[in-house]
Amino acid sequence: MTTPSTTDLDEATTLRHQLADQLAAAGHIRTPAVDRALRTVPRHAFAPEVTLPAAYANNIVATRHSDDGTITSSISAPWLQADMLEAARIQPSHRVLEIGSGGYNAALIAELAGPTGHVTTLDIDPTVTGRAVRFLPEAGYDDVNVVTADAEHLPHDVVPEGGFDAIVVTVDTWDLPWIDALAEGGRLVAPLRLHGYRWAISFTRNEGALHSDEPLVVCGFVAMQGDGAWHPKRHTVPGTGVHLSWEDGTPLSVDQLSPALNREPTITRTGITVGGQEPFDLLTLYLAGAMPGFCRLEADPDGNHQVLNPPPPHWPAAAIVRGTSLARLATQRIGDGDDGKGRYEFVVQGYGDQGHVAAQEMAEQVEIWQRNHRGARYPLVTARPASDGPPAGPDHKPHVFTKKHTCITVGWPIMPGATARPLASGSGDAG
Repeated sequence: MTTPSTTDLDEATTLRHQLADQLAAAGHIRTPAVDRALRTVPRHAFAPEVTLPAAYANNIVATRHSDDGTITSSISAPWLQADMLEAARIQPSHRVLEIGSGGYNAALIAELAGPTGHVTTLDIDPTVTGRAVRFLPEAGYDDVNVVTADAEHLPHDVVPEGGFDAIVVTVDTWDLPWIDALAEGGRLVAPLRLHGYRWAISFTRNEGALHSDEPLVVCGFVAMQGDGAWHPKRHTVPGTGVHLSWEDGTPLSVDQLSPALNREPTITRTGITVGGQEPFDLLTLYLAGAMPGFCRLEADPDGNHQVLNPPPPHWPAAAIVRGTSLARLATQRIGDGDDGKGRYEFVVQGYGDQGHVAAQEMAEQVEIWQRNHRGARYPLVTARPASDGPPAGPDHKPHVFTKKHTCITVGWPIMPGATARPLASGSGDAG
């Protein structure tokens, strides 16, 4: 390792403090312990491929690519690392597991756990763990345990007696097979995929189940590899350039949908609006759980189809299939908005002979979300072992996503003053 000059060290220190100031001002750093960790750990030591300003930018640093150019390992964006570390509530002497390695985040965790704590960082890729083995001691964190293994099958000698006090997952995961590795009362923070929507969710283990207790954070991580890798179950409607994916749930036939996509859609208006810069990710998550047959729709930009204003490939639309017809959620600009960035109305496009019926069904669910949940507190996510099955719930049943290892339920609190009516209870059967 090349010894950095005093000037470089001074610049790195300045940039590190500037980054921490930025994260604190934005609310991502909320405790003195996380603030101190981010001001202490030299991020640049784990990203020697990039310049110091790039190492301390509030952005990811890609560190490994597959042959097709896909990023397979990276140092996550600092804002998201700070959010997840705050949510993990790591204390001195805690035993902590990081799934998804590289070194930098493990060093931050080591700062939080202190000299009496114990940190294990695990990754399936020996090149990634090799970087951690090299960079952690060079940065002064030679007591972090680095393990090369498939996180789907944690080595028995890795899990301490009584379980970890915290598990922080820094790869995109479709399931949560680590409940038994977590101590009762322990914290698990993971970017969980629900029908392809990715949320950093913070859980506490209580009586053998994981219960979320903080707002969900939209995020993106590199994909899980190995036996825990997720599969989108993507099917193409013949001759249309339209693709439907069922990541959760049983895929439906799509071959019969070609005629529906060769005619102009019907448009069902909802009267519900959103600002041009206002996220509506919770609406799409709500629809994913509420509607049987839910899928995500992508359209090739140059495909032979008549989908109105097709979404870009990296942002698939919420859709449902009903036999030879389908419907998809879209927006139409209706004005400039108070901030000049646009005001949009949610509309539902229907395709096929019964497309208008499917569109009305989806529009009704959008209206239920608006009336009952849009202004309510964040949804509550629970993960139980799959063998336990979904819980017996009240009349307003939670949405259910059945995975390989866990049964995930999403409960939607009712907005104060709303006149609730029974919610549809869709099933994310993994099929």
